[in-house]
Amino acid sequence: MTVEVVGEGTHDVDVDVDATYADLARAVGYSPHEVSVLVDDPPVPADQPVDADRVRVLRLITGGSSSVLLGESP
Repeated sequence: MTVEVVGEGTHDVDVDVDATYADLARAVGYSPHEVSVLVDDPPVPADQPVDADRVRVLRLITGGSSSVLLGESP
């Protein structure tokens, strides 16, 4: 199946017949807690079985700087 990680590129991924969308997130290197998997734009539950040929993975938190997190000037 084809997985587009928004802003990062597209991956072709093989998944088991009984795979969930959480398994799919892991297959492209992300925890299901840090991404939303989108099928035809709406997000799908992580524990739902995969039933699409193409999905988009949207990272919920990206970027950042340790100096910003510590309250220092960038």
